[in-house]
Amino acid sequence: MGGRCQNNNITKNNGSYQFCEEALQRIITTLASKNDEIQNFIDTLNHTLKGVQANSSSILLELDEEFDGLYSILDEMKESMTNTIKQEQARKSQELQSQLSQCNNALENSEELLEFASRSLDIKEPEEFSKAARQIKDRVTMASAFRLSLKPKVSDNMTHLMVDFSQERQMLQTLKFLPVPKAPEIDPVECLVADNCVTVAWRMPEEDNKIDHFTLEYRKTNFDGLPRVKDERCWELIDYIKGTDYTLSGLKFDSKYMNFRVRACNKAVAGEYSDPITLETKALNFSLDGSSSHLNLKVDDNCVEWDPTGGKSQENKMKGKENKGSVHVTALKNNKRSGTPSPKRTSVGSRPSSIRGSRDRFTGQLSFYNAASKQLLYSFKTKFTQPVLPGFMIWCGGLSLSTGLQVPSAVKTLQKHENGMSGSTSSLNNVMHPPSLQH
Repeated sequence: MGGRCQNNNITKNNGSYQFCEEALQRIITTLASKNDEIQNFIDTLNHTLKGVQANSSSILLELDEEFDGLYSILDEMKESMTNTIKQEQARKSQELQSQLSQCNNALENSEELLEFASRSLDIKEPEEFSKAARQIKDRVTMASAFRLSLKPKVSDNMTHLMVDFSQERQMLQTLKFLPVPKAPEIDPVECLVADNCVTVAWRMPEEDNKIDHFTLEYRKTNFDGLPRVKDERCWELIDYIKGTDYTLSGLKFDSKYMNFRVRACNKAVAGEYSDPITLETKALNFSLDGSSSHLNLKVDDNCVEWDPTGGKSQENKMKGKENKGSVHVTALKNNKRSGTPSPKRTSVGSRPSSIRGSRDRFTGQLSFYNAASKQLLYSFKTKFTQPVLPGFMIWCGGLSLSTGLQVPSAVKTLQKHENGMSGSTSSLNNVMHPPSLQH
């Protein structure tokens, strides 16, 4: 009894120890995760602080440039108006100086004539007096003093060049910082990730009719939650978006998540970025298998082209296939031809018996879908003696495939029904073979 109780106590102690160890491990994991979040937030705060300092310096420089521009315009306007006043002064001065000179000459001639006339009054001889009188009469008739206009050609009034900047002064006094558009709000419900495309939708917190366009930024990441300051990938920019949604197409979902943020811009200034959002880009990824392709095909991860030249690439393929011990590859090596023969369809069979399962090993259901509309075209259930692989025939052409396609909902439902598992992408990857090119 004592030994049994002792064993029970040991079992209980072991159980308690295991429970405490598991609980402690969960606490450690939670703390580590929280510490990682706090450190990321600290990095964000430090990055934001540096941004405030850098942006403040930048905006001060822009302010100086704007005021220097105003000063420059005012200086140019002042110089232009000063020149106008000086030109008007010179014009009037020239007119008055010319008129003054004429008057002085006329006065000088008139005074000389007056003196001559006064002396003529003292002549006693009639003949000489008559001669002098005729001369005086002729000179008076031709005297410029009687042809002068005794009115100034110009006035001294300069009021037509006076200025009144009271309205402009009031306008300058109303100068203030531009109204900045508010940050948009990304709507996660309206966002969609499907088939190498991501649609991002957003809305403004309040109506703003001065918004000219939006700017969207995105980047790939393997971290959930807020964007990380130390993320190795830079933001990609899409500018001048006129609507409140945008679809990125032709993407390659080679990361688990994507970060998105958007901001509004008017004609002069851009607003703050929206709160960033992280969207999961989980999808069915696959690639083309060059080891089982025709010898004249050049195969990349998601692109294949027909190469009639063959050559060393063929030899490399053959070496790779020989190392794998593929029986049907040896047959291909013996049947190489010159020129550009069309690909022939041959059996995928002749595999080693060690990898060949029972005849019903590859039972389940084969379905065909419209890739564009996701519509189920046809489905049937049968048995296969070998694994079923998608095959593509390329001859004097090329083929490109998009990876990251979504799993059709019908396939998810089928998996859940057949395997008793959730229809996830990961489980589908476990039951599907990657597409390969057969000849």
